[in-house]
Amino acid sequence: MGKLLYKPFGLLFGALGGVLAGAVFKQVWKAVGGEEEAPSATDEERSWREVLPAAALQGAIFAVVKAAVDRGGAAGVRRLTGTWPT
Repeated sequence: MGKLLYKPFGLLFGALGGVLAGAVFKQVWKAVGGEEEAPSATDEERSWREVLPAAALQGAIFAVVKAAVDRGGAAGVRRLTGTWPT
């Protein structure tokens, strides 16, 4: 039962987590990169040295936010149902 309850909430929290991760990345990039926007991989004017670190930072932030959201959602389901969703 916990698994069925978790799925719709997991999808919703995943979408919200993506929005949150995007906002966090934008703020971190402003502080680290000193620019409003991170370099795009297809921007011909940007070098590999600019694009790859930005992509790595973005990926790390998205992974951490996703793990936190997934873990928090599973813990919430356990509090409600008494079982961990697997």
